[in-house]
Amino acid sequence: MSADQDICHLCKEELRDPVSIPCGHIFCEICLKTYWDHADPSGSYVCPQCRVSYNRRPTPRAIQSSRSSRQSFNNRSPEFPPAPPAPDYNYAGPRDVACDICIGNKLKAVKSCLMCLASYCDKHLKPHQENAAFKRHKLVDEIGHLDRQICPQHQKGLELYCRTDQMCICVLCTVKEHKGHDMVSAEQERAEMQQRLGATQAEIQEKIHDRVKQMDELKQAVDALKNSAQRALQESEKLFGDMLHSIERMQQEMTKLISSNKKAALNTAESHMDRLTQEITDLKRRDSELTQLSRTEDHIHFIQSYHMLLAQTDAEELPSVTVNPYFSFGSITKAVSDIKQQLNEFSNEELVKVAKTVNKMPFCQLEEKKKKTMKSDEIDRTAVLQSYRAPSQAARGRDDFLQYQRRSRHMSDHLQMSHQL
Repeated sequence: MSADQDICHLCKEELRDPVSIPCGHIFCEICLKTYWDHADPSGSYVCPQCRVSYNRRPTPRAIQSSRSSRQSFNNRSPEFPPAPPAPDYNYAGPRDVACDICIGNKLKAVKSCLMCLASYCDKHLKPHQENAAFKRHKLVDEIGHLDRQICPQHQKGLELYCRTDQMCICVLCTVKEHKGHDMVSAEQERAEMQQRLGATQAEIQEKIHDRVKQMDELKQAVDALKNSAQRALQESEKLFGDMLHSIERMQQEMTKLISSNKKAALNTAESHMDRLTQEITDLKRRDSELTQLSRTEDHIHFIQSYHMLLAQTDAEELPSVTVNPYFSFGSITKAVSDIKQQLNEFSNEELVKVAKTVNKMPFCQLEEKKKKTMKSDEIDRTAVLQSYRAPSQAARGRDDFLQYQRRSRHMSDHLQMSHQL
C-alpha cells in the first residue's frame, strides 16, 4: 500500500481493518460493506473510487495497513516478484463515451462540445479551456449520439426550435424549409418546456402519492379480508361441529328410544309366551287325564273323576292375548325423515340468502376518469345454488342451530311420551 492509501476513500479517515478489491483499491472493511449493502438493486457492484463495475459482488481481501508492514512489504526479498500494476480504468468501456480525438485505445470523455459536436478526454479538452478561439463553444457533460445534434439536411448544428412543425432545426432551415414559421432558440423552448415539465412532474408525483395511498388501503383491505375469511372459516367449522354433535346426540337418543321400546315389547311378548306355554302344558295334561278317564271301566271312578276334572276346567278362565298387527317403528323413521327435509329446506334457503348478500358487496372497484364504475360479470345464481347444496346438517347461525336443537328435543320427548301412553 502506498502512503496515499492510508486514507479510506469513503470515510476520509485512516484505514481500519483495510480490505482490497480486484481493481486494487483499498477501503475500510465496514465502509465497503455498508456501501455495497446499499448499492443499486440492479445487481451490479461498482468500485467507489474508480467506478469499475462487477457483475457479482467481489470478496474483499484483508490486508495490513501499518507503516511497518508496508516497510517490510517494500523491503521484502527479491525472490518474491512485485505485484502487477493495477489496470488503468480511464480507458472507455462499452458503456462509456469515448474521446473522439484519441487514437488507438480511447480514453473516457469528460466533456462534449455542442459546437464541434465532439467529445473530449481531459487531455484533448485543454484547447477548449485554454484557447480563446473556443470561448464561445458550449461544453456539457459527456453525451453520446452527437449525430443527433446535426441537421440531417444541412449538416449544421441544431440550434433553433420550430414550434409550427415541432422539431429542432438549424440556422439554414430558417431560410427556406421553415421560413415564416414560429421559431425560437432551443434554450428558450427548453426553458418553457422545463416549466411544463415541472407541472407535469408535480402532477405525476401527486398521482404517485394517490396510487401509493390506494395501494396501502387495498393492502389493508386485503389483510382485513383474509382475517375476516379466516374467522368465518373457524366459526363456521365450530358451528358445523356443534351441529354434527347435536345430530349425533339425537341419533343416540333415537337409537336408545328404539332399543328401549324394542326391549320392553320383547319382554312383554316373552312373558306372554311363557304363560301361554304353561297353559298349553296344563291343558294338554288335562286332555290326557280326560282321555284316560274316558277309557276306564270303573263306573264309580269315572263319575267321581269327571265332576272333579270338569269343575277345575270351568273354574279357570284363561286370559286371551291380543296382538296389534299395525305396531311399527315407522313413526320414528318418518319423524327423522321430516327433520332431515326441514333442515335441508332451511339450510338451502339461508345459504341462498347469504350468497346473495355476499355477492352484492363488492370488495374493490376500479373507477375510470368519468367516475363510471366498471361492472364485473354477473355470477351464475344457478351455479351458486348447486354449489351450496349441503347435507342435512347445514345451518347458518348459532341461533338457528339452537332453534333446530330445541325442535329435535321436543320431537324426541314426544316420541317417548307416545310410547309411555
